Amino acid sequence: MMEYSVLYPVNTVSRQVFGLDGMWRFKIDWDSQGRKEQWQNGLSGYDMIPVPASFQDFYTTKEIREFVGDVWYETEVMISSAYKEKRMFLRFGCATHFADVYVNGQPAGSHEGGFLPFSLDISRLVEFDKKNRISVVVNNELSTANLPCGATITLKNGMKKASPYFDFYNYSGLHRSVNLVVCPNEYIFDYSTSYELEGADAKVLYQVETVGEGQVEVELLDEDGVCVSAVQGKKGVLEVKNARLWQVRDAYLYTIRIRLCREGRLTDEYEDQIGIRTVEIKGTKFLVNGSPVYFKGFGKHEDSDVAGRGFNICMMKRDFELMKWIGANSFRTSHYPYDEEVYRMADREGFLIIDEVAAVGLFKSTKNFVDVTNGKVTCFFSLDTIPELLGRHLRDIEELIARDKNHPSVVAWSLLNEPETTTDESVPYFEKVFAHALALDPQKRPRTFAEIKNSGPYICKCHQFSDFICLNRYYGWYIKGGYEIFDAFEDFREEMRQWKEVEPDKPFMFTEYGADTSAMEHKLPSVMWSQEYQEEVLELIHEVFDSLDFVVGEQVWNFADFQTTEGIMRVNGNKKGIFTRQRQPKAAAFLLKKRWESLPMDYKG
Repeated sequence: MMEYSVLYPVNTVSRQVFGLDGMWRFKIDWDSQGRKEQWQNGLSGYDMIPVPASFQDFYTTKEIREFVGDVWYETEVMISSAYKEKRMFLRFGCATHFADVYVNGQPAGSHEGGFLPFSLDISRLVEFDKKNRISVVVNNELSTANLPCGATITLKNGMKKASPYFDFYNYSGLHRSVNLVVCPNEYIFDYSTSYELEGADAKVLYQVETVGEGQVEVELLDEDGVCVSAVQGKKGVLEVKNARLWQVRDAYLYTIRIRLCREGRLTDEYEDQIGIRTVEIKGTKFLVNGSPVYFKGFGKHEDSDVAGRGFNICMMKRDFELMKWIGANSFRTSHYPYDEEVYRMADREGFLIIDEVAAVGLFKSTKNFVDVTNGKVTCFFSLDTIPELLGRHLRDIEELIARDKNHPSVVAWSLLNEPETTTDESVPYFEKVFAHALALDPQKRPRTFAEIKNSGPYICKCHQFSDFICLNRYYGWYIKGGYEIFDAFEDFREEMRQWKEVEPDKPFMFTEYGADTSAMEHKLPSVMWSQEYQEEVLELIHEVFDSLDFVVGEQVWNFADFQTTEGIMRVNGNKKGIFTRQRQPKAAAFLLKKRWESLPMDYKG
């Protein structure tokens, strides 16, 4: 059992959820004095800032945008004495990347890892019928001992600077909702589901964990609220006659209702929505409910103007509408777990998610997307920080699966993005990571990682751990771009011929491909960065995909333009988006729409 519950916060007859989002007090700790001076006892000279949001893009100075170190948040919440006999938890959707939390000046707990929720029991620290001060210090420093990987350097003026080993901006702060959750002293801690299909019927295998003893009752309700199955016990099977399956882009959701009772009296109740479906790999096919599926979609980012990586419910809605418009059915949560609301929306809309842990930057370079195409060999897994990093990585996998294991939309785990795989030292690391994910997942979903270009078919030492192979390839861009594009695609075909020799019995998927494009640039004839060139690259890549029956998915990089660290490789961010950062279509969007709407769900099935 994890040390805290990460169940999605819902109101029931026994639980109350109080949202703490809004304007919080905010102060940057320029001189690293906040902890010494005990700012948790009350901030002075503070600004007000929205939560959830990144802090970087609200202000007009580079010093704030690029700040590395501690930032402090503070708010107050009145807690009624009516809850004296209850348990109270502070639940953070995330805090990027490290957080120390205080209630009324007293330590409540800490968390490492910037993209997953954590919950702290604050019952002992609360003062009833009074305003309670909640203080959070968030640190955004990067290292090779934590995920995502990078470095923190000190400039000659004494200021720290983030040097990410990844190609997205190091947005920081309280990026997701903060809630006060009130529940009984004896409560439902967690639950898990898996599924078996038997003709028109289904079995929902479940397991419930509780704090405190009592009788567990479980019901399954259809979308009309009618109970279709009910059993008792912490572990059991819900049998469903004529089950409605959760299908790709045709979702059906049941409600699972769990009750904890003692001596016939209700102690706690929890409800969630689940979808009945199976996922497996057979040969070179990826099967959902026993039928082959072809993945069409994107790599994405949580990224928008002003809010940065802060959860933006309006942008989420727009993104799903655009994905439906273009004919997509899937995306990868590159390169970190997204806000829980995204998964709940995908559950409702029938999208497939490759769920990725924040294991990016495991390549000894600040520009790995360039170095690997030049054949640079490094020894990342020989670093002294690897044992500590592995521990953090395994913990993040545990937290990811604990949070997302019941989402029908989540059909696979991506355990690393573009890591080093060409050295012997990488092998035991991968072995531990993949074994850990398999042991934790009750549904035994397929596991993979996204392979960078230097992870070629004969030199990659870790591809055998993946249940299906995911490749990130930029033929026509980083590899022989411009007028050399036709040579690039001959090389591409040859690489895939070699991969088929090495992994003849696994499906392949492309989790990144594409080209940077200025939304304002048109050229006849085409040149790199023009919209015409982006279309040409996509068309040539798709020709290769269509010629290979073992390729079962295409996820373009990227859904939308996004912010990166400034530099000569990027023009105010990564411009490989099919949509602009403001979610307007480039010319390539219409090309993809025509293609994806013409491909059947079981393409190559």
